[in-house]
Amino acid sequence: MIDILKDFAWILLELTFLFVVISFIISLLQGFIPYEKIEKKLSGKNKITASIVAIFFAFVTPFCSCSTIPIVVNMLKNKIPFSIVMIFLFSSPVLDPTILTIMGVVMGWKVAVIYSVVTAVFSIIIGFTLDKFGFQQYVKKVIMTGYEGNIQKFNWKYAITETWSLMKTVYPYLFIGAAIGAVIHGFVPTEFIAKWFGHDAWWLIPVAAIVGIPLYIRLSSMIPISQILILKGMALGPVMAMMISSAGASLPEIILLKSIFRKQLVVAFILSVITMSTISGFIFYFI
Repeated sequence: MIDILKDFAWILLELTFLFVVISFIISLLQGFIPYEKIEKKLSGKNKITASIVAIFFAFVTPFCSCSTIPIVVNMLKNKIPFSIVMIFLFSSPVLDPTILTIMGVVMGWKVAVIYSVVTAVFSIIIGFTLDKFGFQQYVKKVIMTGYEGNIQKFNWKYAITETWSLMKTVYPYLFIGAAIGAVIHGFVPTEFIAKWFGHDAWWLIPVAAIVGIPLYIRLSSMIPISQILILKGMALGPVMAMMISSAGASLPEIILLKSIFRKQLVVAFILSVITMSTISGFIFYFI
């Protein structure tokens, strides 16, 4: 019980710090970087270029799935194209230069390269697919409140006000998500998973992808766990499926997303992560 409380305190402290700092910095930087330039970079006519910029932005922001929410909120508030926001949302928690380096050392560079390419490509495909089917309508309108469409000048007071406003909206979900994540983190034994998934069968891949969703496990934590699972006899396909799904979507993140997305988009997000992790698992399975 003490360990769970410690996990809860650490998760809440970490996410609170990241939320405040990221929200404040982004709000403050609006005074230095005109909205027109941001829009030109991320919503130009060349959608492939915009997608690459979104992937690169995700790559240089090494945050877990929950920590991407403040950036997503700010991108939506500034009316960055929905498809680009979704590409960032899917790719940010699964792409991290430091973790990819660790993955290359621990699991092999071939695995790390394939993982990077697969997750980046699927993030782009999913982002445009959700946009194509009109899921933008399921973004809660409250996210856009206060947007005036004008370039904000350098203003500390404005940045603090914006950060406080976002905190009041999202923090209750942050608190609940941290509590649930800590409980799950403390009660899901690795040995149990290894026992039931220690077989080289194709059907384990989609099952592993689904099991990975409720686990609040950062990619940095999942790599050594994956190494242990592989050493215990678990096939690479299910391991990678679980790694991608646990990093791409966790139960705390889903709770946070409910504060900014309607149910239809939250469900689509979960199914998209499961699909991405399942197909990725099959790619590793056949390789």
